[in-house]
Amino acid sequence: MSLYGTGELIEGLRGVRENTIKIAEDIPEERYWYRPTPESRSVEELFLHIIASFQASQRLHGTERVRSYEQYDFAALLKRVPVQEGDRRSKAEILALLRGENARFSQWLASLPESQLAETVQMPAGATPAVKNRFELLLAAKEHEMHHRAQLMVLERLLGIVPHITRSR
Repeated sequence: MSLYGTGELIEGLRGVRENTIKIAEDIPEERYWYRPTPESRSVEELFLHIIASFQASQRLHGTERVRSYEQYDFAALLKRVPVQEGDRRSKAEILALLRGENARFSQWLASLPESQLAETVQMPAGATPAVKNRFELLLAAKEHEMHHRAQLMVLERLLGIVPHITRSR
């Protein structure tokens, strides 16, 4: 019996992305430049980072089908994806990318055979566990977005915006 598979992952991704989109809609475009400290990402950069991360995941586990993260150049990978977090994009463009990339990623994920999702990837030296399957690594993409969505909710508070999840209660 499988309690959590590709279908559940896709639905989970859609739910996470819907909440990310609501945050993107709630923050006024003139505040997309905001960053709480000079070293941190701006609102705009966080949204673009989320998009680029999904593009990188699809490239890692689809196009390249990387078998090992040992000595893998993730910085070079991020330079090869279409969206860069340093890009300048309007709010409308970011919203379109969030929606479009979510649909594209979900369709791609649904097309993967179970055998490809079960393939193992060697983690970098010292990582525990030493090997993970692609499904687990793709699940990590969802978790990564949730991490950054939490940051965006803190930024909303710093901007004086009550997050939609709080408003709906």
